[in-house]
Amino acid sequence: MTQPTDIRRTALELAATGLPVLPLRHGKRPFYNCPQCAGSACGDRPHMKAAGPCHCPRPCHAWAAATTDPAVLTSPAWEGAWRQAVAVAYHPAGAGLTVLDLDNPAAVTWARQILPATRTVPTTRGEHWIYLGTMPSANRVRPGVDIKSRAVYARWLGPGTGALTDLPSAVRALVVKEETTPARGGVVSSLHEHVTWDRTVATGCRHTETYVNAGLERGLAKVRSHATSGAGSQAFGVASFLAAQHTQCPGPCGLEALGWQIVAAAVSVGVPEPYARRAVTNGLSTSPGKAS
Repeated sequence: MTQPTDIRRTALELAATGLPVLPLRHGKRPFYNCPQCAGSACGDRPHMKAAGPCHCPRPCHAWAAATTDPAVLTSPAWEGAWRQAVAVAYHPAGAGLTVLDLDNPAAVTWARQILPATRTVPTTRGEHWIYLGTMPSANRVRPGVDIKSRAVYARWLGPGTGALTDLPSAVRALVVKEETTPARGGVVSSLHEHVTWDRTVATGCRHTETYVNAGLERGLAKVRSHATSGAGSQAFGVASFLAAQHTQCPGPCGLEALGWQIVAAAVSVGVPEPYARRAVTNGLSTSPGKAS
């Protein structure tokens, strides 16, 4: 009985810091709904997407049951769950947080190259990066990357290390809805074909035209290869990578011209132009390069 006692003690300590918590059963899953709440027969809780009148005293409805109230956490209605609990979970958005779940070493490497450092928690296969701020949650926003914030739970794996930083636009951009369809009969767009990168717009760039154009063409090929889905996200990644190459240049480097070419490539495979522009703009802003 030591383990359940320790798990509940941890939950109470976390709740005291403002983190809404709940118990997890075997398999690291929330406990099943009680008979009155099963199948949403109760109408769901008021703060769920399908808002309802449920005020069940048990830990039903997964993340929606998370609480900071010690009276609830120690109540008889939760006692059975704590006896069977194997871990503690928390509702990130309930504490004003977003968890970037990096599920493998490649995802961790990507985050270290692209995103600002923040509180980091080791996991079995990768890391949790925790940011201040909330956003919609989404799975598989890129290989090995899930976003946990609103309407989900995250497993508590320890306090981690590093200072919490604000949620960057680069993470928010990963879940902007992308309605990509293959272009048919040409693309209706306000893009100008003559917007290209050359030395006339990059008088302060330390790279050769051959170097920049080679990297650009590789990036454009990656965007165009996502003809059915994912081109917008790929455009963001290409823009981030190219911007990072110019962080040591005195500028201007003509990143805006590079950006327009990336946008054009995304639009050519069906990405709506407003989305493509937003993805590329966010990508270019992830590095402090000279964008002028």
